[in-house]
Amino acid sequence: MLDSRLRKHLDFPLLALTLGVAVLGIVTIYSVTRDHPGRFYAKQTVWLVLGLACIAGAASLDYSRLARLARPLYAANLAMLLAVFRLAEETKGSQRWIDLGPLQFQPSEFAKLTMILCLAAWLVPRQEKISEFPTLLGSFAYMAVPMLLIFKQPDLGTSLVLAAIWFGMAYMAGARARHLAVFLAAGVMLFAGMWHFNVLKSYQKNRLAAFVSPEADPRGVGYQVLQSRIAVGSGQVWGKGFGRGSQSHGRFIPENHTDFIFTVVGEEGGFVLSASLIALYAGILARGARTIALAEDAFGRLMASGIVSMYAFHIIVNLGMTLGIMPVTGVPLPLFSYGGSNLLLNLTAIGLLLGIGMRRHRLTF
Repeated sequence: MLDSRLRKHLDFPLLALTLGVAVLGIVTIYSVTRDHPGRFYAKQTVWLVLGLACIAGAASLDYSRLARLARPLYAANLAMLLAVFRLAEETKGSQRWIDLGPLQFQPSEFAKLTMILCLAAWLVPRQEKISEFPTLLGSFAYMAVPMLLIFKQPDLGTSLVLAAIWFGMAYMAGARARHLAVFLAAGVMLFAGMWHFNVLKSYQKNRLAAFVSPEADPRGVGYQVLQSRIAVGSGQVWGKGFGRGSQSHGRFIPENHTDFIFTVVGEEGGFVLSASLIALYAGILARGARTIALAEDAFGRLMASGIVSMYAFHIIVNLGMTLGIMPVTGVPLPLFSYGGSNLLLNLTAIGLLLGIGMRRHRLTF
């Protein structure tokens, strides 16, 4: 049970914002899939109920004790990512999900939170030296191993999420901006090299080509981006109304209950609902930033930084690709897109943020 002296410091606004986004997500999933035999909205509701237990459990943990588990968790994380290549069946050109009877487990989703914890534990004793380039390089190498395994699945989106987490945590640990800029420039050159030497899969190249010029192939690689733009724009100010989206319900937009679910919000709820959802996300990020500022110790501050970086990257990239201003990378909208692994991960992360915030004051006896 959670100590009553901790409960009085619970960040109720963060909890309310989180549940608000999750419930709105279920309503949106219901709107666009209510006639689908998969009953996605019912499954998402079950995941949300389980996620509430994850929030409570993560908030109740004394997060400072997690640091000693970093090494075994890092090893277990690598083992699960390697197991994907032997146990996971190929779906849509990638190996990401391990079947566990009636459920599917996606190790790359849980790798995000695991690596936030592990990297925080790695950085804490090295904070005084993180401004030195060799130490910063070591921290990147620590993160690069799971990044490469995830990239090989292939899952470019999640590997980029880990990169964003590393940037955010390294900066908060005290890394110099010019050193981080070197890594960013190296990443751009590496990406160009992977494109030139055909390291990227053809569908990944097609997604990037569609971002640059979707009109060049409106019935092929540019189809999804163009239809998404049409759907969001057609909602205008107030939207077409619940369940009345012609684009989202007319099967014009693939993955409209997962990666492209924001198109449903834009079409059916218009600018008003879209802006409201963005405001809810801004509130979550603001409360997360507050937790970073109030964290009792470096480990808690770095963990909170990683969680906020993860959320910010997901939100910005997903909204950007839906609106056609960023490439399609398969990054879901946190707490909102359909998916059990992703929802449980994000709710557990919120639970950790709540726990860090509650322990900003030491208990006195």
